Amino acid sequence: MTNPLFRVDGLHAQPAESEHGEILKGLDLTVAPGEVHAIMGPNGSGKSTLGSTLMGSSEYEVTAGSVTFLGDDVTEWPVDERAKAGMFLAFQYPQEIPGVSVIQFLRQALSARKGIDLSVLELRLATMDWMKRLGMDSSFVDRYLNEGFSGGEKKRNEIMQMAILEPELAILDETDSGLDIDALRIVAQGIREVRAERPTMGVVLITHYQRLLDEVAPDHIHILVDGRIVQSGGMELAEQLERDGYDSFRAGATS
Repeated sequence: MTNPLFRVDGLHAQPAESEHGEILKGLDLTVAPGEVHAIMGPNGSGKSTLGSTLMGSSEYEVTAGSVTFLGDDVTEWPVDERAKAGMFLAFQYPQEIPGVSVIQFLRQALSARKGIDLSVLELRLATMDWMKRLGMDSSFVDRYLNEGFSGGEKKRNEIMQMAILEPELAILDETDSGLDIDALRIVAQGIREVRAERPTMGVVLITHYQRLLDEVAPDHIHILVDGRIVQSGGMELAEQLERDGYDSFRAGATS
């Protein structure tokens, strides 16, 4: 049996500075190398909390359970250590960083991730192919990170980062949010191409919508309700969700 790439056991988490209580309430997830796991859930179910907690955001406190990556317990590791080890998070709302160009950011991130100190010219050449694949203008890398970017540009930039940094695990937090159908297809194509080049990379895809699943074809789908995974399966779950909504899953979670 293949050892898991990534494993979450009984994860409980809450906001670090809040009295709202737990948002994740005993979540289990195991991702093998090369697998794509989609997490779907209604608003308020804990999806974005999950993405941030898995990446070690200081905004959330793990109160019970563990997160294991490549055999190491990373539950207490900070974000930068997880990123250096090969974990990647594509944000639902990527932050703007004025004064730092895309290519400067990529150069610093690549140095931290792999200890590779490419020149700006070398990195520019490395990004050209991916910009072409993702329908991005060649001048894109000289713009300040996410400043004035459209929703589609932000998401394509995240996929380009994933391609250049070559993580072992990619957590994609609502990458389809705010995209029209054409932009969604380009982003989905980028995800497929990164996976084709890195077939052992695991993906945790957090999403609201079936349309991205139709494009990416995950191996497993999990329904998240009230901080717990209440049902797991294949594409038939997405079809059931499209047909019946979350009510049937909510009923199952409380029965």
